[in-house]
Amino acid sequence: MIKGFMKSRFVYDYLRDPSALVGSSILMLFILVSLLAPWLSPQDPYNLEKVSLEHFLTPPIWMADGQAPFLLGTDDQGRDILSTILYGCRTSLLVAFGVVLLAGSFGVTTGLIAGYYGGRLDALIMRLADTFFSFSTTLIAFLLLGLFKQKGVLVVIIAICVADWVRYSRTMRGSVLEVKEEAYIMAARATGTGNLRLLWKHVLPNALPPILVVTAVDLAVVIMIEATLSFLGVGVPITEPSLGMMIALGKDYIYAGMWWMIVFPGAALMLLVVGINLFADWLREELNPKIERKAYDKP
Repeated sequence: MIKGFMKSRFVYDYLRDPSALVGSSILMLFILVSLLAPWLSPQDPYNLEKVSLEHFLTPPIWMADGQAPFLLGTDDQGRDILSTILYGCRTSLLVAFGVVLLAGSFGVTTGLIAGYYGGRLDALIMRLADTFFSFSTTLIAFLLLGLFKQKGVLVVIIAICVADWVRYSRTMRGSVLEVKEEAYIMAARATGTGNLRLLWKHVLPNALPPILVVTAVDLAVVIMIEATLSFLGVGVPITEPSLGMMIALGKDYIYAGMWWMIVFPGAALMLLVVGINLFADWLREELNPKIERKAYDKP
């Protein structure tokens, strides 16, 4: 099975597309360094025993007053910028994948049910989706986080999921409406296949490709939403590392010449989002049946 996949058209196109390779490589690099942050970071920026105000606003190591091991300098609390970025990426990716998993699962399930059964159930789900879709996901999450007494990564994930499931549900419903009219679905239904088996074995696998594109795009969107919420001060608590929070702290010092506090976390956030979008753009084109491709000779 694995050998067959490696010789598939999907892998063939992926290995020959620079944007797909670059985008996926950037994403995998960020995932890897985030997982290895405790071992790669010069210090644990949230361990008070290892953070000292003696290193207050130390510039990057290549500048006049720079010093080891603070490669990218320190912030106003004496925390190493590089270490905080690595830990902050862990938070961004954890929130992104958490939202995609929860919102995606709920959205795919509701879209699958609405598209397949139709009728009043479809109307109810879609009107609910339209209600949430009429508001900004960031705004809804901002309001909910303001109401929640507890703070944390899980709370941020839930707040974003409240509105983020809509994109999955609407996409899945549209895909199911096309798939369920196909001849093989009609044939399976005519042979007495039950609805649950029909949904799981036939409808879902064939309606799933557009969801993969939505998932890839949504990763970048959620990362930006989390950074925005943290920048506004309602995201993850101050005890949790966050790229958005680093940028919020850095904006107060940029005009004083301490540019490294905002430039490096901002660059990391931009690079992560660009990498995901490069891969998502390739995936969108690859899974679009209307785009003509060169003939493929299977190895």
